[in-house]
Amino acid sequence: MFPSWMPRLGRSRDWLVGMVLLALVVVWVETTLGGSAVLAPWATLPLSILVGAFLLTATSYLLRAVRVRVYFAELLAGRRDFLLVLRLSVLHNTANNLLPMRAGEMVFPWLMRRYFGYGLLAAGASLGWIRVLDLHFLGVIGLVVLWMRIPSPWWGLLVVGWLGLLPLFWRVGRLRSKVAGDGVGRLRRLLGFIAAAAPQAPGTVLWLYGLTALSWSLKFVGFALILGHFVPVALWQLMLGVMGAELSTVLPFHGIAGSGSFELATVAAMVPLGVAPAEALAGAVNLHLFLLGTTLLLGFTALMLPVPNRAKQGH
Repeated sequence: MFPSWMPRLGRSRDWLVGMVLLALVVVWVETTLGGSAVLAPWATLPLSILVGAFLLTATSYLLRAVRVRVYFAELLAGRRDFLLVLRLSVLHNTANNLLPMRAGEMVFPWLMRRYFGYGLLAAGASLGWIRVLDLHFLGVIGLVVLWMRIPSPWWGLLVVGWLGLLPLFWRVGRLRSKVAGDGVGRLRRLLGFIAAAAPQAPGTVLWLYGLTALSWSLKFVGFALILGHFVPVALWQLMLGVMGAELSTVLPFHGIAGSGSFELATVAAMVPLGVAPAEALAGAVNLHLFLLGTTLLLGFTALMLPVPNRAKQGH
């Protein structure tokens, strides 16, 4: 279906499910709220909030590219190709936001091989560890939001305990020599391969985690600014709404451009907090429109970044 140099961008079944979700969300919005009523608040959105939220989101994308550069510092040592890394990272995030059922994740290992000659499986395993870092920090945000809702020093202790899991990252990386070797079973070779992809130096893990924390924090603030205009509720409710939206983009259940899954996850996160379903749905749809607009603008900008000839010759 695709040329040999192209990644497989999802199965037919994934696209079918994605189209069904897209159709359902359009019907859901139109029958529940009406399209014009949902979009009307954009007319009163202050330009400062829109531009500020966009800049925060764009900066989070930039920090994700820095994280990739740090993660693959050994591979990229001596190369001054940060713009290429930025292009790779932004296009990967663009594909992730637009393609169904996590098919966009395939773009990362494909571009790593095409631009830098890195193995597909090794890049995929590294991306898996990056996602673990993402999910770990989302757990931190969840604990902080709960502290905002029910202030207590116990939440601080839980955050410290949760952060105390970070040393496991570099310890896993050091397991390679213990689980890999000649003549061992297939499972042990697989575990050794996965362990080898993990960051192994404590300083590297902390640097990567700091970039992860800053990137997610900026994005959450930017999204909360937009969502707060459409759903005037407390900050902790907005943050949990954004949390639901973001989890929909990290977990496997994902429609075309996030349609359906994004709205459902946002509404599911906010309604139990006392937000009216209609308000939550309107906020979710408009936040999603902001995400898609930002994604397309940054994605087209990334395509304008130069690709060195040696990278174009990659496989």
